[in-house]
Amino acid sequence: MSRPMSDPAPHLVRVLKGERSERPPVWFMRQAGRYLPEYRALRAQAPDFVSFCLNPEMAAEATLQPMRRFPFSAAIVFADILLIPQALGQQVRFEAGEGPRLGALPSVEAMRERTEGAGEALSAVGETLSRVRAALEPDRALIGFAGAPWTVMTYMLDGEAREDRAMARRHAYEQPETVDALLEVMVEATAHYLAMQARAGAQALQLFESWAEGLSDELFRRLVIEPHRKLVARVRELGVDVPLIGFPRGCGALAEDYAAAVPVDAVALDTAQPLALGRRIQQGRTIQGALDPVLLRAGGPELDRRVEAYLEAWGQGPYVFNLGHGIFPDTPIAHVEQVLARVTGERP
Repeated sequence: MSRPMSDPAPHLVRVLKGERSERPPVWFMRQAGRYLPEYRALRAQAPDFVSFCLNPEMAAEATLQPMRRFPFSAAIVFADILLIPQALGQQVRFEAGEGPRLGALPSVEAMRERTEGAGEALSAVGETLSRVRAALEPDRALIGFAGAPWTVMTYMLDGEAREDRAMARRHAYEQPETVDALLEVMVEATAHYLAMQARAGAQALQLFESWAEGLSDELFRRLVIEPHRKLVARVRELGVDVPLIGFPRGCGALAEDYAAAVPVDAVALDTAQPLALGRRIQQGRTIQGALDPVLLRAGGPELDRRVEAYLEAWGQGPYVFNLGHGIFPDTPIAHVEQVLARVTGERP
């Protein structure tokens, strides 16, 4: 359902709720990050990445840096999807050049006792959101987020980052009762974490299901669709009424099953999903995505052509312009400006 143009909510929020507009709102996943020299200088001041995420002053500065430089419609809070395991009692650390490393998985019972306190345990993220909301212009939205249950669990079960999620899927097959119990814990903890973010000033929330790829339709329903349905319902039970974006990256055609089954306000699409699929999902709700970050890094005429293809295919809305995955650290700033000029009509 579209909202009237007199609605004072930020452009992004209105579009997430179904409003169509002449130009789509735009933000980029990982828009606060290593492609910005000011971010790299700020990061050098933190002793480690988790400390950086949980330092509200520094995290707020990282969140606001791209907003000062570019005409993004929204800021997304600077944090990490692996803060939830730490809130549940699992050790989390990041090693330079190797990514996250997680300690031994606590018992499901021990983690279950911490679920309602997950938001309070990560209150530093809430303070970051409050600081950013106070500094951000009223017409630019603030987005909070969490890793979706299955994606976060792949790290919790494996103990480290892997390009192949096969080991985590093996757990789902061989230990279904344990995995299903852990999914329930993650749904409850994530719901409280997201509710805290909304209370702190987030005007939209995104669920990052970064590892939805490689799942059969049966596993996709069990590990992605059903937990997302329960999570959305629980977030609403906790009094959250801001729009929710679901991003089941890598799920291919199963994105249509996701859109039909999960009551999120918007579905984010990845780089491999075709224009026609986006148009079909767009008949029922807002879509977001799906520019290839590799193409953003490459630049040139092909980048302009693809941006125009998305605007032509999806631009009548409701549509949020975004990448189909996070921006790469070596992306030239000029290429970001190139895209934003075409999407917003504003020259750098």
